[in-house]
Amino acid sequence: IGWFTNWIAIKMLFHPKEPKKILGITFHGIFPKRQQQFAEKLGKLVSSELLSFNEIEQKITSPENVNKLMPFVESKVDEFLRIKLSDAFPVISMFIGENTILQLKGIFMDELKVIFPQVINNHMKHLESQLDLEKIVAEKVAGFSSDKLESILNQIMSKEFRFVEIIGGVLGFIIGLLQVLITTITA
Repeated sequence: IGWFTNWIAIKMLFHPKEPKKILGITFHGIFPKRQQQFAEKLGKLVSSELLSFNEIEQKITSPENVNKLMPFVESKVDEFLRIKLSDAFPVISMFIGENTILQLKGIFMDELKVIFPQVINNHMKHLESQLDLEKIVAEKVAGFSSDKLESILNQIMSKEFRFVEIIGGVLGFIIGLLQVLITTITA
């Protein structure tokens, strides 16, 4: 009976999806009933404990990540100096040789390494003021259908739910054996 009651308890986390009255008692799955509160708490958890703009900014502006971007940026600076600048100002291209292009590219790249973290910092502050992560997560989770929420939680917790069912069966079996043993001894 332990397995069966645990199986029912796990099913009642999600079912019934809409409130149902049986013998005057209202039954409603825990997650469908409290989905809005669950969404709000998850939003708060994600924004305060899991994902902060400060951590994202630190990761993006770390020297190793800035260095990973530099080959791409350098190719764009090179393209600008060699192609776009001469297309826009053909006369200048007659006076700029390979050495000048390399010098200009070096100066631009040194400056970009300095200003890139500042630009990202400024942009992250703007994003932080514009984006409310807590609200975004809460609205997204609250907007899930009951089936989608059940599917997501089952993906995350399927082994744990199965363990609860099995342990209920094992404990129910042991308690049943003890009852039989006690009944046999006292009879």
